[in-house]
Amino acid sequence: MDPAFIEAPHIEARSKIRVLVADDHALMRRGLGQVIEETSEMTVTGEAADGREALDLIRRDEFDVVVLDINMPGQDGLDTLKQLKVENAKLPVLVLSMHPENQYAIRVLMAGASGYLCKESAPDELVHAIRKISEGGRYVSKEVAEVLLQHLDAIPGMPLHASLSDREFQVLCQISSGKTVSEIADELALSVKTVSTYRTRLLEKMYMKSNAELTHYAIKHQLVS
Repeated sequence: MDPAFIEAPHIEARSKIRVLVADDHALMRRGLGQVIEETSEMTVTGEAADGREALDLIRRDEFDVVVLDINMPGQDGLDTLKQLKVENAKLPVLVLSMHPENQYAIRVLMAGASGYLCKESAPDELVHAIRKISEGGRYVSKEVAEVLLQHLDAIPGMPLHASLSDREFQVLCQISSGKTVSEIADELALSVKTVSTYRTRLLEKMYMKSNAELTHYAIKHQLVS
């Protein structure tokens, strides 16, 4: 047979990494989508504006990676992550946050996230993180790695805030940043009464009596910048 007529073996192209982007800000979703779509190996196949919408999409469609904002109204990123891991434990999740690493990195990683990244990170770091966790790995920045090491060193004498629930911890960080109960309620999509209840609980757990004490504690433990 003429070699010119020999058909080349068919090589199946590698399918793209299917990414779900969950963030309550449309501009942020668009920006993340543009960064992801600029690569030849990834594509955004779903977008969600809140945690419930993200979970609904995951139940209906198949994704390889979820990029999840930690601050969303109603069911926030932490609650969404925990529920997601109950329903689909193997789906890797990269959590994005505008907060310093030492506020939420430990909590989201312990809750099952495969990676944690600040929103201020460079676009190529986002792509690298998605690629790595899609392959079964984990991703943390150098800053997060340092926080993790500090956390391990502190295990024998766990800090008071380690006993707080995720929502109580959020309220602690917000109060320590100077926000009022009303402002916190608006940001977390909760009632003022509910936020006040969380404040009361965290004061009791931390054996403190005022916002000033909470703020002093948060600054000392670098929970606020």
